[in-house]
Amino acid sequence: MTNQIKIAIVGVGRWGIHWLRNILEHPQTQLAAVVEPDRERLATVQKQYNLDESVLLTAHLQQLKEVDELEAVIVATPATTHYKLISDALSWGYHVLAEKPLTLDPKECEELCQLAQTSHRLLMVDHTYLFHPAVESGRNVVSSGKLGDLRYGYATRTHLGPVRQDVDALWDLAIHDIAIFNHWLGQSPVQVQATGSVWLQTTSTQIENTPVTDTRTINQNISAFPPLQSSSPKNPNQGLSDLVWLKLIYPDNFQAHIHLCWLNPDKQRRLAIVGSRGNLIFDEMSQDSPLSFLGGEFEVRENQFIPINQSREVIPIETAEPLRRVCDRFVHCILHNTPITVSSGWVGTELVKILTALTTSLHQGGKSTFLDENW
Repeated sequence: MTNQIKIAIVGVGRWGIHWLRNILEHPQTQLAAVVEPDRERLATVQKQYNLDESVLLTAHLQQLKEVDELEAVIVATPATTHYKLISDALSWGYHVLAEKPLTLDPKECEELCQLAQTSHRLLMVDHTYLFHPAVESGRNVVSSGKLGDLRYGYATRTHLGPVRQDVDALWDLAIHDIAIFNHWLGQSPVQVQATGSVWLQTTSTQIENTPVTDTRTINQNISAFPPLQSSSPKNPNQGLSDLVWLKLIYPDNFQAHIHLCWLNPDKQRRLAIVGSRGNLIFDEMSQDSPLSFLGGEFEVRENQFIPINQSREVIPIETAEPLRRVCDRFVHCILHNTPITVSSGWVGTELVKILTALTTSLHQGGKSTFLDENW
């Protein structure tokens, strides 16, 4: 194998275009093809990036089989299209890196992981936060014992739009913080609970009655690939939740609480774990540093709890683009024939299982759901 691999990108919408840039800039990759059903978008991308004539520009996935020595495919399309696209790519012998979530159905996710194994191909999911320097440094802090006994965690992810019309705030936003908590703790929740409120879209009928050709108008975050018929997290009787509160309970009884909302002008991207000796905070909106440790604990004096050892420490992190790191890991694993660990298809499958269990709880008015009850 050479030290440069040929890669095709399927979907060049808002996020796919970042993948295009990274593949063009990476010294160990060669852009071989771009698959995008929007012909106008294809022309724009070709002109904007001055793509070489050797790059195949097509609206048809099947044409990838005509590309000599193609080794990998990046799927950056709506999640409803993932199963078929990823399944085809793996079956044709290509390594695959897919946008999150892997699919909307845990059983489909498991099938794709099994297919990757039997095909001896890599299946990676772009959970970009897992490659953020602050998240990587944060995991080291947690595992070092600096926080003492871990007690609970909390996260807030709020902003004013964009408002999705295909999924609720749970499926739009929660996967990021759940992935970080799981990564930092080194475990997955065994019990979950979700409650929500709907203000803007009291039913989901408008999306179901909209022609699939209007996908780009419906949601500017996805490309023009028409959705396949598959399971969906929507509940047409309850509408799409604009506000969601989550509780995740882990095997050691650690609890994480997450606040999600897309109609809150107070934009927050904050996640923390509280221990007996202090608090580790990942705050993307911080003007100082995204990762910090707030020290503090109690000393008991005559039945009084006295705060001691209070401090604030900025945790140094490396300066690097997380998406570039995802690209580096994918390329490295292909070139050196090593397995994906941090963001494998199985990691993506576990996150989809959690989201599905949370959806069950949400649609049941907040009833606690055990993960082993669903699979």
